[in-house]
Amino acid sequence: MDTRLNKSDFILFLIYYGVSVFMNAYEYSNRGNDLIEYFLDIPTFVILDVGMIFIFMYWLLPSFIIREKKYFHFIFWAILLMTISGFVKDVVGHYSGGKDWNLFKFDFQYCLEYISSTSESIGLPFGLLIAKKYYENQVLFSNITAKQKENELKLLRSQISPHFLFNNLNTLDALIDSDTEKAKEYINRLSLIYRYLIQTKDAEVMELTDELNLAENYIFLIKTRFGNDYDFTITKNVLIEDKFVPTGAIQTLLENIAKHNRAQHGKAIKATLKIDEDWLTISNTKSTIKTNKDSLGTGLKNLEYRYKLLSDQKPEITDTLHDFTVKIPIIKLSEES
Repeated sequence: MDTRLNKSDFILFLIYYGVSVFMNAYEYSNRGNDLIEYFLDIPTFVILDVGMIFIFMYWLLPSFIIREKKYFHFIFWAILLMTISGFVKDVVGHYSGGKDWNLFKFDFQYCLEYISSTSESIGLPFGLLIAKKYYENQVLFSNITAKQKENELKLLRSQISPHFLFNNLNTLDALIDSDTEKAKEYINRLSLIYRYLIQTKDAEVMELTDELNLAENYIFLIKTRFGNDYDFTITKNVLIEDKFVPTGAIQTLLENIAKHNRAQHGKAIKATLKIDEDWLTISNTKSTIKTNKDSLGTGLKNLEYRYKLLSDQKPEITDTLHDFTVKIPIIKLSEES
């Protein structure tokens, strides 16, 4: 915890001790105290109390509690300083009140009274200050955590499809000579995808409707690039408004299908995208052909980690001999906020 005082802490002191001085002056007036007691007792009380709090905040707490965990040293110095503070107040009060010094006493019982009176005097302002500093540090910690989470999400988003542009430019190059009209459509779809990626580069989640539009454009690119090797079906079992998924999540899953599976013996890879109330499921048939690509599952691990940052749920993966299925939780609007 940061125990250093800031501007608002001094404002808190000013308000608290302004009220305290007024209340003490009012009490002295009712008792008919001499003027010297106003000018000695009240300033002494304020200076000693504020000084004690400064010592606690800048020396005792940082040195013996926060950094070193030396609780015995903390208690020893705290008791000693409270005793000294109480003693000084008693001496000043004795002098300002014109009391007989022969009646002034200092023994163990008085030490306990000094500790008790000082504790009572600084207890409320010190407690208010500690509570305020704790709240401020909690807010700071929350802000740092949120910023770290935002930076991690941005980093993960930047890692999606590193070879995406390169692969599609190769496909486009082949289309320009063979099918000009399809090349134009391909450029249009590709530009829509990149416009979407640029517009959502800082978004943690996106509406399912927008993500499905991206998916349809991405499926067009895959089918144009690989012909009839893939057969995609999208089934919407529920209304998709006010439902969210991590930005680019569907693209990641579609890319995973194209990356790790190839049609064989004229049999296409069948992939289904199904949307239910709480889950979005993408399932595909598997091929036995090795694609000679890195199969570390970086995209899926990336997506799993993003869900850890966004939700208390996580994707479910089922890998069988013939099928591969990924279910990702749909994030509701209330969860996003």
